[in-house]
Amino acid sequence: MTSKQRAYLKGLAMNIEPVFQIGKSSLTPEVCTAVSEAFNTRELVKVAVLKNCIDDPRSIAEALAGRTGSQVVQVIGKKIVLYKENKDHKKIELPR
Repeated sequence: MTSKQRAYLKGLAMNIEPVFQIGKSSLTPEVCTAVSEAFNTRELVKVAVLKNCIDDPRSIAEALAGRTGSQVVQVIGKKIVLYKENKDHKKIELPR
């Protein structure tokens, strides 16, 4: 992903609300499955890491991206934005 594409996705992510929250149990298999299923209907997913989670949001983002086959767009504070291209129902056209 180029920096231009990443900047475009960051702009789109500003307007969406977090779909999932990660709490004190951190990254569970259920959360990974839910996020993976969310990529069936959308290409951009925002995740909030709650204050009671002791793990680093950046490490959670990398692990979640690895398990779901997505890419980390950004991690700001306790918000994570992930992108995964949907071949069947493409909604986001990335700039070249």
